[in-house]
Amino acid sequence: MILGHILSSLGVLGLVCSTGFLVLVLVAVVRFLASRKRADDFWPNVTLLKPLHGMEPRLLENLESFFQQDYPEFEIIFGTRDETDPALTVVDHLRRKYPDVPVRIAFSGEPDRPNAKVCSLERMLALASTDYFIFSDSDVHVDRSYIRDVVAPLADPKIGMVTCLYRGVPTGRIWSRLEALGMSVEMTAGVLAANATEGMKFALGPTMATRREALEEVGGIGVLAEYCSDDYLLGNYIARLGYRVIISDHVIEHVVVNRSFRDTVLHQVRWMKSTRFSRPLGHLATISTFAMPFGVLALVGDLLRGKPGAGLVLLLAAFLNRVILALATGWAVVRDRNSLLYSWLYPVRDFMGFCFWLTSYLGTNIIWRGETYRLVPGGRMERVGAPAAAPVPVDHLA
Repeated sequence: MILGHILSSLGVLGLVCSTGFLVLVLVAVVRFLASRKRADDFWPNVTLLKPLHGMEPRLLENLESFFQQDYPEFEIIFGTRDETDPALTVVDHLRRKYPDVPVRIAFSGEPDRPNAKVCSLERMLALASTDYFIFSDSDVHVDRSYIRDVVAPLADPKIGMVTCLYRGVPTGRIWSRLEALGMSVEMTAGVLAANATEGMKFALGPTMATRREALEEVGGIGVLAEYCSDDYLLGNYIARLGYRVIISDHVIEHVVVNRSFRDTVLHQVRWMKSTRFSRPLGHLATISTFAMPFGVLALVGDLLRGKPGAGLVLLLAAFLNRVILALATGWAVVRDRNSLLYSWLYPVRDFMGFCFWLTSYLGTNIIWRGETYRLVPGGRMERVGAPAAAPVPVDHLA
């Protein structure tokens, strides 16, 4: 059948592209591992900035890991919309447990621009007393050497930002585990491939370390308040200024807060849509990085042609492609034990990723922390519904 030949040919073409991507990632993995080195001795005073929004799985353990840093002088600034946020009970507990760690809290009120996190960060930065900042999400867990490892490269004035790879930590069953595998494997592979081909031109939100000078040169954190991919853009803006953006040797843990199928889909589609609008050509090219959809396509085509054996071989090739990718990135690079034990499950996540990619082209709306936003070309977003209330003035910060 003609249709069978077409589907089989498309499947083979896709597998060739995904195999090329795998080879590129394997080369990038070798280069990255070979470039690792001990952190320099550089100990400036540092401000950790952590926006909070409600209770999350493992919130106490995550936040406590930042209080336990083996670093001489640092402060932590938390940000919430108001004093009723339940996450503040965890902060109060940790303040009492670690009284030697300076802590301040910024209340931002209802955001006056679409990106509530950036609006909160503006208020938090107003309280910072140092010139070195580490932006870090609340769903992140780190080792005691985190600050030292992440800040040390900033001793080089040519480096304007340091970001971190991460391994996903599931907190639920199958859907949480699949999303965690995507964090450890799919994200790591894409970042290393980009770093190997053109260098880092972006940052990853779970950790972004920079200095006050570079942040002021881009116009301050507030320039990102209308965009969804604020982490990508902050790294991109700093790179455009001529600074280098580098990947730290320190791998962090990114805790999966989504436990249901619905929450996983909403989160993944939001992320995919944000990349579609922030860098449309790169997002379109992402189709060449998947393997399992093309293995399935080749199988269907060969079944229609009456050659099931050939189709099964191609499907097996796609499966092995993804298992190798999971082992090379999820285990060898970010040392995710689940990527080793469940590498056989990653092909399922690869197929899901393709479905999320397809879905990203359906509509322009996303749901973020229970609110609906509309994405527009360039990555900007507009809040759908009633306008937000005016922000709390800076002098109301606590």
